[in-house]
Amino acid sequence: MRNLLPLISSHPGGRSALTCRYRCGDACLHETPNTSDNAYVGDVIAGAASRRALLRAGAVVTVAAATGAVAVERAPQASAATGGAAAAEHKAAAEGKAARGLRFAPVAPNTEDTVVTAEGHDQNVVIRWGDPILRGAPAFDPDKQSAKAQAAQFGYNNDYMAVLDVPGERGHQLLVVNHEYTDEVLMFSGYDPENPTREQAEIGWAAHGLSVVVTAEERGLGRLTALSRHRLNRRITATTPFEVTGPAAGSELLRTSADPTGKRILGTLNNCGGGITPWGTVLSGEENFNQYFAGGGSVTDPATAARLKRYGITGAASERKWERFDDRFDVAKEPNETNRFGWVIEIDPFDPESTPRKLTALGRFKHEAAEPRLTTDGRPVLYMGDDEKFDYFYKFVSAKRMMKGNSRIAREHNRTLLDEGTLYVAKFTGDSPSAEIDGSGKLPKDGEFDGAGEWIPLACGDRSFVEGMTAEEVYVFTRVAADKAGATKMDRPEDVEPSPRTGRVYIALTNNTDRGKEGKAPADEANPRNGNKHGQILELTERWNNAGSTRFNWRLFLVCGDPEDPGTYFGGFPKDQVSPISCPDNITFDAYGNLWISTDGNALGNHDGLFGVATAGSRRGEVKQFLTVPNGAETCGPIVQDRRVLVAVQHPGEIDGASVEKPASTWPDGPGKLTRPSVISVWRRDGGDIGA
Repeated sequence: MRNLLPLISSHPGGRSALTCRYRCGDACLHETPNTSDNAYVGDVIAGAASRRALLRAGAVVTVAAATGAVAVERAPQASAATGGAAAAEHKAAAEGKAARGLRFAPVAPNTEDTVVTAEGHDQNVVIRWGDPILRGAPAFDPDKQSAKAQAAQFGYNNDYMAVLDVPGERGHQLLVVNHEYTDEVLMFSGYDPENPTREQAEIGWAAHGLSVVVTAEERGLGRLTALSRHRLNRRITATTPFEVTGPAAGSELLRTSADPTGKRILGTLNNCGGGITPWGTVLSGEENFNQYFAGGGSVTDPATAARLKRYGITGAASERKWERFDDRFDVAKEPNETNRFGWVIEIDPFDPESTPRKLTALGRFKHEAAEPRLTTDGRPVLYMGDDEKFDYFYKFVSAKRMMKGNSRIAREHNRTLLDEGTLYVAKFTGDSPSAEIDGSGKLPKDGEFDGAGEWIPLACGDRSFVEGMTAEEVYVFTRVAADKAGATKMDRPEDVEPSPRTGRVYIALTNNTDRGKEGKAPADEANPRNGNKHGQILELTERWNNAGSTRFNWRLFLVCGDPEDPGTYFGGFPKDQVSPISCPDNITFDAYGNLWISTDGNALGNHDGLFGVATAGSRRGEVKQFLTVPNGAETCGPIVQDRRVLVAVQHPGEIDGASVEKPASTWPDGPGKLTRPSVISVWRRDGGDIGA
């Protein structure tokens, strides 16, 4: 029997109370915003004949996409009819080599206050909170920090990361990093949460947003070094001007006293997941923006109050008290300011003078990701999760094709692609009788959790498909529209990643400890466990593998947790051969088609980490842990290159009772130094490819 380490937190899901307080405004302790009575997956059972026909139609397809042909291979089924053969194949595989890209000795679960990597690997810190980025930026000094300094330095709590080559500069890569939130208790000595100063608030504004910084690689190694003062380096903060584009731009719902046009917004907040577009811009999702706004409880208009409540804006004062220093954070004074956050933003990382944009055609909710794909005729599609218990999974299909090349005409055309198209929300249907989904995670008789689904259109341009709502209302109050449309309640849809090899789409459903509670949605086939502490990974295949389709099939690829728990599932791979994994969050792919998963809030009592798992072949479902992060930290923004793995180590030391004076971690710089969120690079000591 595996000895699991004791829990380091009593908070739901494994996070510390301190993390919940500053990251999401204690969302898990508040009333669930989604109180709709939408049907659940298990309520509607797909006809077996129609489902089999749909599966046959999507079994083996070759898609001639705009960027080239993509061969699509069906993943092996684990049905009752083939279960014996599949089990035998997996058993034989477990006795052989790991999948290419995952050939490393897995890291054992641990609680060490450092980054522990697979044997034979080295690491370095690429950049830390406060490191200078722009010209004129001072060296980081926590005792002399200022808003002006922070606006020119690397921001706080690094999350999603994107890497792009710098044209004409060999060995240089452009790193774009989200800064999700600030934890003032760990930033400021003597911080008084009830009486923050204006300077502390303004430093917080400057520490949010994004950093764009050029890095240089050391030839022959995976070591990366951030280059301060490079011409492409940039900071985007909570006060940077944004252009509003798309069908809701200029809407009365977005107008404020500071911006009567509804087309210019200051800043971005709580940036979590993101994506890179095929035309080279970077997308970033605004997630838990609700926690920054005060005065929601003072609203008396029933319709407005209901909309605010649906987005979790109900309290009197905010945690950071920013409303004391800027009226826009007070709903009573600026009722529309909340509507100006919760969007996907787009930046051009190669033009530091360009104005970033908020894309209203993609809808407004707690955006965790914005991962692109192309339809068979070359139109971009974005998949997006709404990271809240019982909320939904979305996609956007552009009305126009992408133009290839980097000409001025192509760039101008591609800038419009995410402003015109159709916004959809997903409805999942299970194929097993609801009586077989008992909330324990036990597989139904057909041997897997799976089914079909449909994309329900919400709006396209100025046309609404939701009864009783205008198109502008659909875009601004997308959660309400999805409630009305009958979308499926999910267990916190977080990051999403289409496989570059197969086209299948993988969705991280992090957890939902409220599943099955009295008055809450019960377990269903896509979310099969009540009190779900550990989460699951869902695998979605669009019909004909065309991202523009309105039908799909799905199955659960992983049901996470302790492998010795009978309610877990690892793609059919022998459970005694996998690493325990809990609370999947950010995901990415390597060059071999393996899925890499970072975790947030490990509910098994161990530190969070980064895991690789094979998605195809005889070793499909074999999970291997590559690294763990320090005390209190979360693993974010993984990037897996041939010879390098990048990880954003977020909120190290964020453990209940910790402060600047009483640190809970000495990472990354050792005792006596301030704990600082940082980006690390990991590489093989012998210079070889990762996992090869």
